[in-house]
Amino acid sequence: MNFSRVLALLAIATTSALAGDFAGTAGLQLYSLREMMKKDLPASLDQAKAFGFKEVEGGGFIPEKPEKIVAMLKERGMTMVSTHFSFKPLAENLEQCVKDAQTLGVKYAVCPWIDHELGNFGDADVKKAAELFNRAGEAFKKVGVSFGYHVHGFEFRPVSEGASETYFDRLVAATKPEFVSFEMDVLWVVFPGADPVKLLEKYGSRWQLMHLKDLRKGVRTGVYTGKTDLTNDVALGTGQVNWPAVLRAAHKAGVKHYFIEDESPTVLDQIPVSLKYLETLK
Repeated sequence: MNFSRVLALLAIATTSALAGDFAGTAGLQLYSLREMMKKDLPASLDQAKAFGFKEVEGGGFIPEKPEKIVAMLKERGMTMVSTHFSFKPLAENLEQCVKDAQTLGVKYAVCPWIDHELGNFGDADVKKAAELFNRAGEAFKKVGVSFGYHVHGFEFRPVSEGASETYFDRLVAATKPEFVSFEMDVLWVVFPGADPVKLLEKYGSRWQLMHLKDLRKGVRTGVYTGKTDLTNDVALGTGQVNWPAVLRAAHKAGVKHYFIEDESPTVLDQIPVSLKYLETLK
């Protein structure tokens, strides 16, 4: 099959409802192309377009001002639906984050990580994060932007040995549904040993966004660091995740947008495989 034919197939998989019963559209978290962006931002966006993506998710890793990013995406027929803001900027300069979100024209603003002492995430961190997220969510809501938190694995540690309650449960309880939603990164749910289907069923519409990311088969789970070797991020359908079950549960929960995020060193090879897999889901 020639390259143009591959791109045509990928475009079909991303610009319309994905094949089978998965009724979402796959966007791209541009962090997947972060290494390319350091050298050539326009070429990176051209690559995203060549893959067939129409919707993207951004973040502070993009080396350009919001106004320029919007113009560059518009030139390529792409829209930034969501963007990430780190914990510190949200805490120290929330007003500017809100302005940047407005300039970008996003529907969602997401915090991707809670600053904490690695390996020691606990109640004090939950309280600190919940207070910030409730405040940020209220500020973003005033300008028509939904605020959310992207789970990263460490939150799923049980609050005590043998307990069923996790610090994520406490974070959900401490945040106001009208101000704070959540973005499920499937790898960062599976890696600590949590069940994405059960979490989608339990918290329903609190889940608004999803990162489609698979964990290499054989990798040990039950780890609460929020970190793993980048080579453990594999193409969708080749890892540990039961995607048909996860996507059925996500659809039922009302997840609004799905983004492929591939942090692996072989991202350019893996994204086409992931898209092709999504195209085959029934």
